[in-house]
Amino acid sequence: MVLAIGIVLSALGLTLLFNVGGAGDLVIKRVTSQSLGDLAPGFASTKRGFNIYATLVLAVGVFTLGLGVAGSDVPIGTSLMVLGGITFAGSSVIAIAGEVETYRALKR
Repeated sequence: MVLAIGIVLSALGLTLLFNVGGAGDLVIKRVTSQSLGDLAPGFASTKRGFNIYATLVLAVGVFTLGLGVAGSDVPIGTSLMVLGGITFAGSSVIAIAGEVETYRALKR
């Protein structure tokens, strides 16, 4: 089951990251560019920001794939978990910096 969740999350992340069939543009238009009550659209409503968040989804998928594979092939599973974790950490830092930058630009 964990392997199936990892496959779905990885496929979703790749679909959004590479804008397969316009899926990324559709999500930006219908979801991330909409206001959330008093909050204006943030970093995720930009193409760069959306790609970072799609990378976060992909990183969670790769980590989950690693968990699923680790039961049968420990070195590959561990490598996928480390790759997913490092990618998630790096993308999180970029996403937080982008959100702060976007918020500061809106305050001016």
